[in-house]
Amino acid sequence: MEPVTIVGNPVSPYVRKVLAACAMKGVEVQLDPIVGLMGNDDFDRISPLRRIPVWVEGEVTLCDSSVIVQYIEETRPGPSLWPADPVQRARARWLEEFADTRLFDVLGWRLFFEIALKPRYLGGEVDQAKVEHARDVELPGILDYLESQVPESGFLFGALSIADLSVAPAFVNAGAVQVNVDAARWPKLAAWLERVEAETPLGPLNALARTLMRTPVKAHRDRLPEFGFVAAARSWGGDAPRRGPMTPS
Repeated sequence: MEPVTIVGNPVSPYVRKVLAACAMKGVEVQLDPIVGLMGNDDFDRISPLRRIPVWVEGEVTLCDSSVIVQYIEETRPGPSLWPADPVQRARARWLEEFADTRLFDVLGWRLFFEIALKPRYLGGEVDQAKVEHARDVELPGILDYLESQVPESGFLFGALSIADLSVAPAFVNAGAVQVNVDAARWPKLAAWLERVEAETPLGPLNALARTLMRTPVKAHRDRLPEFGFVAAARSWGGDAPRRGPMTPS
């Protein structure tokens, strides 16, 4: 089977979620590590919301990480990405949705994007009031909830599942802007994050993300072989940043 092209930079938690699912299923991928804000005109055609990741496989083009991982589950053999029990499967879907929406809204958009990406790509000033409210008011409640969901040992539903691969990645981006989980206050969550880092495909992918965060964007393709990835033959990247229809102001 020909390699699949994943369009999107592993700095994105959503891209790492998909790449981790590919690793679990043994899907061979080539990577076009573009930043969503830097997509060219062709990127508009494959991603109308100008968001990453995008799955390109022959005539099949898919957007949205949740759509992509469901497609992987339905078309590839290997360990299931969802628990077998219907109740647990529904709970896993909920945690994936929670991670993709509320968790990333705070850790991704209001913290990582506001502090690290907006000044770099869009020339905007950091909204310190937004950052402080997200970090000090909104985030503790989210962490309290996740502390109530994670187990004392193992993963969220015993075997590694899409719930783990969805919830964990954004914490790497938060850490990059000095927002970390206090192990004294949220001990189960902190320990679970350490297990995910040490025992799942997200560990190497997180290492790649941290490396790319310290690397100029134009050199990102050159760093991929260090982590076992092949760069895609073509790129959907552009030279100038452009907001998407859902990019925060």
